[in-house]
Amino acid sequence: MTRTNLSLVATLIFLFLVNPDCQRTPEKVLSGDNTPIFPRGEAAPAEFFTGTAWVTGLVKPDSVFTTAAGSVLFEPGARSNWHLHPCGQILLVTAGVGYHQIKGQAIEIIRKGDVIRCPPDVLHWHGASRDSSMSHIYLLPNTEKGMVVWQEPVSDEDYANLNSPKSR
Repeated sequence: MTRTNLSLVATLIFLFLVNPDCQRTPEKVLSGDNTPIFPRGEAAPAEFFTGTAWVTGLVKPDSVFTTAAGSVLFEPGARSNWHLHPCGQILLVTAGVGYHQIKGQAIEIIRKGDVIRCPPDVLHWHGASRDSSMSHIYLLPNTEKGMVVWQEPVSDEDYANLNSPKSR
């Protein structure tokens, strides 16, 4: 890159940083848009989900990347069963409002833009709130060590236990 091009790039970056009209504000980024960014996919298996949820595989596990990724759309009130991941899980909330809970801890309210880290071998669940759908991208690392171990459904009583929710 020539010196002139570098000067031009530096000037543009400076103008972008000092001109607030060029930047997105948090209010614009976190608009009320609740539209999922991926298609809703296939119906999630009823044996592992309560309510209606949809799953779209985005990255199939393989021996090169050893990571799986996908998108899950939960309709209001839908949730996963209790489950754990041998190598943990990362959730990127892409739309809506939902809940996440690690066994023995308070329910956490999650929203579009939140990043959730589910530690390895820790029992947890996640799903939509009662009044809003919620979608997230899931990332499962080190799939050669296993992907998910499903447990029992989250009871209606546990799901409704928002006495002291933890908000992100």
